[in-house]
Amino acid sequence: MMTASITDFSQFSALRHDTQNNDPEVLREVAGQFEALFVQSILKNMRDSELADPLFGQSDQHDMYQDMMDKQLSLEMSSGRGIGLAEMLVRQLGGNANYTPSELPTSNDAPIAKLESTSEQLPKAGPVNSSPPPINETAKLQVVSEVAKESPAWTSAKEFVMEIWPHAEKVAGELGVRTEAVIAQAALETGWGAHVALRADGRSSNNLFGIKTGSAWRGDSVSKSTVEVSAGVAKKEIAQFRSYDSLAATFDDYFQFLSSNQRYDSVKNKGNDVSGFAHALQSSNYATDPNYAQKITAVFNSPTMRDAVAEYREAAKQPSHLQL
Repeated sequence: MMTASITDFSQFSALRHDTQNNDPEVLREVAGQFEALFVQSILKNMRDSELADPLFGQSDQHDMYQDMMDKQLSLEMSSGRGIGLAEMLVRQLGGNANYTPSELPTSNDAPIAKLESTSEQLPKAGPVNSSPPPINETAKLQVVSEVAKESPAWTSAKEFVMEIWPHAEKVAGELGVRTEAVIAQAALETGWGAHVALRADGRSSNNLFGIKTGSAWRGDSVSKSTVEVSAGVAKKEIAQFRSYDSLAATFDDYFQFLSSNQRYDSVKNKGNDVSGFAHALQSSNYATDPNYAQKITAVFNSPTMRDAVAEYREAAKQPSHLQL
């Protein structure tokens, strides 16, 4: 059977649906996905502990494709018998009553710790039940939930715009700028929502604007690899970013961040001038990227933005006024 692709997000919806059918094969599939998450976390920690700059340089695009490769690699490593974690999880959840320890991968397949026990410690074996016991539905749904956390909150630019538009519209009105300008900045910072930093427990940090913690921040935070430019030299580093419990909190803090600091006064009241808004952000040192304003403007002028906004307006039955 061919290994699933990490870009096929429909597989997660299918898994959620199929768990309702009490199918042991679905549990095995979900356990395999869970094992893949474990392998991916190992690969991620390995990447974060690099001791020197990559041979071919560093960029946001490099990080994105490296992350995609690691995710696909984790699926490949977990396919078939994998490293054994999935099989042990299936057994723990009661997905296969006839599964015996002899079926665990051998030392030639994967390094599995040997469990030592005595006859006094283990109950005596009874008659083998020909039918598997009921699957622990609560535990199974928890595993599905953990797998789904890793999938992006948004699988397309259209979904991203659909969900954040009301929040962006509100904060844009408070700042006196165009809604699409705020969305373009969030899209640039997160790759249309596909690369939002995750918390340690797998939940989204909801940080759409790349705001770091700073000395005054008292809320939750997440660690994330980022590229900063200093004296014209790009350097990768691990930084602390703010974490929010909801999108509403994200946009509220974004507004407070810009409005409470005189440094960003020039960002406000740009109206429909998206380029002016972007250049004001750059001149205020919102980001160290020397092409930050150009990139925001390019996102705004992109066909992706045009199509996503048009679809939102059609769904919301609002007149379209986006002129590119």
